[in-house]
Amino acid sequence: MAHGSTPHFHNTQGLRSIEIGSKEFQCVGALPPFDHPHIFLDMGKDNEIVCPYCSTLYVFKAELGDGQANPASAIFQVEDAA
Repeated sequence: MAHGSTPHFHNTQGLRSIEIGSKEFQCVGALPPFDHPHIFLDMGKDNEIVCPYCSTLYVFKAELGDGQANPASAIFQVEDAA
């Protein structure tokens, strides 16, 4: 998991949706330098949310575990910013 307790995800691949194991997270859009403002998103009681910047649909899947994603390549790592 990147960035301490708040996972970050990206959609560099341009996928229609990404399954994630966290209801609170940050979307960075694509990998830097093509990222958008790193926006905090909270699904609350819902099981999906759309990023208002890049329109990525994030779908909550509890079986993935906190900070995990399907595909795993959507997890933003600190090294990705370098």
